[in-house]
Amino acid sequence: MIKKILKIILLVLIVGLIAVQFFNRPDKSTTTEVTPAHITKVMTVPANVESILKRSCFDCHSNHTTWPWYSSLAPVSWLVADDVEHGRKKMNFSEWTKLSEAKREARLNEICEEIKADEMPMPNYLLLHSEAKLSQADKDILCNWVETELKKLEDKAE
Repeated sequence: MIKKILKIILLVLIVGLIAVQFFNRPDKSTTTEVTPAHITKVMTVPANVESILKRSCFDCHSNHTTWPWYSSLAPVSWLVADDVEHGRKKMNFSEWTKLSEAKREARLNEICEEIKADEMPMPNYLLLHSEAKLSQADKDILCNWVETELKKLEDKAE
């Protein structure tokens, strides 16, 4: 009797997982276009910094998301899309000019603070994207770049 109930539960779960694939599909927008609002168009972003940003930040913090295969499978797709949506809302390098000068300065400061605290890239992201892990050298490069750009913003404000 218990085996029969377990088989029915398993069958219902499998049918449910298959059925959910056709409903509530998350927005998985992405682009390769680098618009005039992109951070690389309005700030000096050296090639080594851009490379690190592309590898470790752009999937969640730009419109240049590379959606992995599992982002097409519900319910995982909902979690991935939610992370990207949240990341883009927090900071979107593709829409940098939409931020006020004060917010740009705050976001730059947060970059360095969060990578030094190992809060970014998020640990759960690194589980499946080990290439995004930042070395100490990567962190130093990014923080030095942030300091340089903050100094430019400060000088511009004077």
